[in-house]
Amino acid sequence: MAKPAYRRVIVKVSGEALTGPEGSGVHLPTIDKIAADVIAARKLGVQIGVVVGGGNLMRGAQVISGKLSRSTADSMGMIATVMNALVLEEAIKRRGVEARAMSALAMPQVCETYERQRALRHFDDKRIVVFAGGIGLPYFTTDTTAVVRAAEMGADAVLKATNVDGVYDSDPRKNPKAKRYARLTHKEAIERNLQVMDPTAFTLARENRMPIIVFSIRAKDAIEAALRGKGRATIVG
Repeated sequence: MAKPAYRRVIVKVSGEALTGPEGSGVHLPTIDKIAADVIAARKLGVQIGVVVGGGNLMRGAQVISGKLSRSTADSMGMIATVMNALVLEEAIKRRGVEARAMSALAMPQVCETYERQRALRHFDDKRIVVFAGGIGLPYFTTDTTAVVRAAEMGADAVLKATNVDGVYDSDPRKNPKAKRYARLTHKEAIERNLQVMDPTAFTLARENRMPIIVFSIRAKDAIEAALRGKGRATIVG
C-alpha cells in the first residue's frame, strides 16, 4: 500500500507508552519520538487526532485495595491524561506544527475545553488535536474514548499504539509461544476476551464499523507504517 487508505484517524497512545525505559512518569525523549511519528504521519496527508491515556501517572490500583472509590480514581486518571496531553502538545509545537490539547474536563486555564465543532475546525485548519480528560465521566476507559472521538470526528480508523506489535492470544511478554493475529473481527475480539482493548470499546467500534489497527509504538516510524499497511500489526474490523 503506497498511500494511506485513511483520510482522518485517531491514534490512541497509552500512558505506559510515554514512560520509555523509566517504567513510570513521563520520559521526554519518548514523547519527542512519538511527536515526530505523529508529524511524519501527518505529512502523508492524513488528519491526525491523538487520545492519550494516563496510566503512567495514575492507575486504578487504589480501587482494588479499597483506598479510593472508583469515581475518585477515574477522575484522577482523567486529570493525568490532561498532563500527558500538554506534554505531547508542546513536543509537537516545538517541531513547528500546530497542535491543540482539548480536555473533556473543563480546565480553561491550561487548555481548551472539548467541543465537537471546535475540534472539527482544528482538523480543517490542519492542526493535530490531542484529546484528554477521557469522555469526562468515570467508569469509561481511554480506549472507549478513542472510539467515541473517532466516531464524533468522522475518522476512518482508530490506531491503537501499544508496547506489543499486535493482538495475541496470550501475553507475548509472558508466553514466548503466544500467537499473533493478523486480522480479527470485533466480534471475535470480544468473544475471545482479548485484553488489548476493553469490551465497551470493541462494541462501540463494531456498531460504528470502525476498524482498529493495533501496533507497537516502539517500532521506527510506527504510525506511518501502520497507515501504509506495513510492519507488524493486527487489524480488528
